[in-house]
Amino acid sequence: MKLFSAMDIAGSGLTAERVWMDVIADNIANVNTTRTAEGGPYRRKIPVFQERKEPSGPIGDGVRVVAIENDTLPPRKVYDPSHPDADKDGYVRYPNISVVREMVDMIAASRAYQANVMVINSSKTMLLQSIDIMRA
Repeated sequence: MKLFSAMDIAGSGLTAERVWMDVIADNIANVNTTRTAEGGPYRRKIPVFQERKEPSGPIGDGVRVVAIENDTLPPRKVYDPSHPDADKDGYVRYPNISVVREMVDMIAASRAYQANVMVINSSKTMLLQSIDIMRA
C-alpha cells in the first residue's frame, strides 16, 4: 500500500462528487428546456461511476466517472397549446427532471464530498503525527 493511497482514493472521490454536482446543476438549470440542438426536450443526465483497481491486487484505488448518460425516462407532457413548442394536440414535452430528486442527489453528493475531505484531513494529521514521532 502506498504512503499517500488514502489521500489518492479520497481525491478520486472528490473529483467524482464534483462531476456529479456539476451534472445536477446542469439538470436543474435545464428543467424547463423544451428545445435542444439534438431535438426535443433536454434529457436528464446521470453520471456513471466505476471503481478504480490497483493493477497489483484486489484493493480498490478509488472511483472514476466513466460516462455521463441520458436518463431513459420519457419526457413529461404538459398541456399548453400557446407554447411555441406545443405539438398539434397542444402538449409540450418537458424534461423528465424532478427538482426535488436533484436536490436530494445534491445533498448526497455534498455529504460524500465532505466525507472525502475528512479522510484527506485525517490522513494529513496521521502523517504529520508520524513525522513528529520519528523526530522524537
